[in-house]
Amino acid sequence: MRWSELLRHGDQIAVAVVEVAGALIIFVGALWAALRFVVVGLRHRDAAMFTPIRLSLGRFLTLGLEFQLAADILRTAVSPTFTQIGQLAAIAAIRTGLNFFLRREIAQEQRQVSQERTGPPP
Repeated sequence: MRWSELLRHGDQIAVAVVEVAGALIIFVGALWAALRFVVVGLRHRDAAMFTPIRLSLGRFLTLGLEFQLAADILRTAVSPTFTQIGQLAAIAAIRTGLNFFLRREIAQEQRQVSQERTGPPP
């Protein structure tokens, strides 16, 4: 096997591993959130009880999206074409936008939860 073939094959394996890790993180987070939603929903009817579940799911989604972006970057690391670079730029922009809004919502929800715990400001 030539060096370039070995490098390309190793890159494909790395991309697959990172993609699977990202998908697994998102799946586990969604499963955990769904289970918590059912348990909390049966015990409480207060919408505020679901905020921690949403925060946790948002963290899982953010982490999973970071892994997916890493896989896309790895995919174009070895001799990318202009088409692949353009696709990566579009994917990176979309995923970065998603992460930005997820993080902003998580921060807002965390502020809300901490205000509920400490009470309203004087």
